[in-house]
Amino acid sequence: MSFYPKLGYLIFGSRLRRLSEYFLAEVNKVYDQAGIAFDASWFPLFYLLSDKERLTLMDISQELEVSHSAVSQLITNLKKKGLVDTSRCEEDGRRQWVEFTKEGSALLAQVLPIWKGIETAMTELAMEHKQSSKILEAIGALEQSVENKPLAQRIQVAMDKNTKTIHQ
Repeated sequence: MSFYPKLGYLIFGSRLRRLSEYFLAEVNKVYDQAGIAFDASWFPLFYLLSDKERLTLMDISQELEVSHSAVSQLITNLKKKGLVDTSRCEEDGRRQWVEFTKEGSALLAQVLPIWKGIETAMTELAMEHKQSSKILEAIGALEQSVENKPLAQRIQVAMDKNTKTIHQ
């Protein structure tokens, strides 16, 4: 039996991270093979900007559910590459607008066909097995559950129960 399955939920996060890293590496291979200088980690931001054209750092942070700092670092990196630009918000000088540069828009046009290919391939992959066809639904349910009650809190409650059981 493989190491990962026999540990069950004890190694759940590690298995998800390993699978996520695999998917990102495979997608990056496709970009490389197509001669496109794009990193899969940029996808969420590029997708948002392809839909909205211009967003504030705070909007991006809220939409992606990541820290303002993480968004700021990504934007700084993409600005250095000439793919996005920022400007002060007219209504509130503390906020910054983010939008594609010409180069960023051109890169978006190059990656759009790959995104369609990814969507098709991932749908086919998920449909190969009855259990995996429900993966997005299951991930959504898990995300909702940990939003309602964080995992750390759940672990503490379980540890407290185990301690009570041992001392009885």
